[in-house]
Amino acid sequence: MAVLRHHAPLTRSRPMPTDPTKAAPIATPSAQVQSLVSFLEHEAQPMIVLDPDYNILAANGAYRRQFGGTGKPFIGQKCYRVSHHYDLPCDQAGEHCPMKKAQELRGPDRVLHIHHTPRGPEHVDVELRPIFDEHGAINAYVERLSTVRSASAQPSGDGLVGRSPAFNQALAALQRVAPSMLPVLLLGESGTGKELFARAVHATSARAGGPLVVVDCSGLSETLFESELFGHEKGAFTGAAVRKPGLVDTAQDGTIFLDEIGDVPLAMQVKLLRLIETGTYRRVGGVETLHANFRLVAATHKPLAEMVARGEFRQDLYYRINAFPIRLPPLRERADDIALLANSFLARPSAMRTVSIDADALAQLQRRPWPGNIRELRNVLERASLFADDGVIRVAHLPPAPAQPAPAAPAGSAVPVHFDGTRSELAAHLGISERTLYRRLKQQGEF
Repeated sequence: MAVLRHHAPLTRSRPMPTDPTKAAPIATPSAQVQSLVSFLEHEAQPMIVLDPDYNILAANGAYRRQFGGTGKPFIGQKCYRVSHHYDLPCDQAGEHCPMKKAQELRGPDRVLHIHHTPRGPEHVDVELRPIFDEHGAINAYVERLSTVRSASAQPSGDGLVGRSPAFNQALAALQRVAPSMLPVLLLGESGTGKELFARAVHATSARAGGPLVVVDCSGLSETLFESELFGHEKGAFTGAAVRKPGLVDTAQDGTIFLDEIGDVPLAMQVKLLRLIETGTYRRVGGVETLHANFRLVAATHKPLAEMVARGEFRQDLYYRINAFPIRLPPLRERADDIALLANSFLARPSAMRTVSIDADALAQLQRRPWPGNIRELRNVLERASLFADDGVIRVAHLPPAPAQPAPAAPAGSAVPVHFDGTRSELAAHLGISERTLYRRLKQQGEF
């Protein structure tokens, strides 16, 4: 019978050395851990066993196949070196460390990280569970890793792309709610990618095999909205020559995405509420009660809570659709993603040629405030590419920048030589994430 490959020992009679950057001696394996190792080998998801000093003690076959294909040894290595190429544990590099949190909670912890894999950087959903000995002390951890397929941490021709802390926070929330049936409300400025997030919710859910029906709520009158959503019977109104199924019919066993739900006419909101609460509806001009079966995702750039206070949006509908709100960050909060997004747009199939962008032009893009967000970035790059006769976008090819610069510093900029404060305060001062600061300090030899 195949068992996990493991690096000697696990049971210990006294605490191990506390310096996380140095390799620690590993004690002999207990029967408890040996049984755990044999059990995990048959799990379909990638799993590893860690000791409290971050050493990888064992890995099941699924982990070896998915994450161990680089040819580099990982058994006996520090988990943060293998997964992140860090010299320090994640919490000391500006990231959430599930081991530290699990130790504090004496229970499981889950986090979304970006790991180095044989395929390059990938979003990975990590769940860590402590293993206790007979005295109640933690003597090991089991880490389950699940690659997130709904987003890319590398340039991609389609779908969600990003790796900044603000993007990862929204993606982590998506991963939590997608498997459930809770209604999701996507909140964000125009151009932040709300439809892409809605498609990712659907693709990650149990309804991924069903249809995703997009309903654009903006610009529809009350009568037209009702007809589009619920359908109509023959003769229901002038021009209704045949019975027409509505979008609710089309979305059976799938997902309905109500884009810009803040634009739904007030009189229609009560019918929408009834649909959501009872799962029933009637076609326009019909008397038959029909039953709907769909998962709801809604989105808006409007301040719905303020609209409720002004009487412009029904309070009961607001609370019904706001079961799980996800805030999508504007591009000005994702300066670390601009290079990744730019390369994604420029790598998409072009009618003529491949276009790249030079460092100075990219730095200027990272300083802009982007009121139009990702949509504006795409438009700027498409325009600039028309002027890049040699296939390279330069500063001269970019349209004039807005007067107000973005707060984020350009990638690769130097950090202050002297700063009286903590590392997190310095990151906030520079307008970058603590993780980015750690990377830049490492590049400059400060670690």
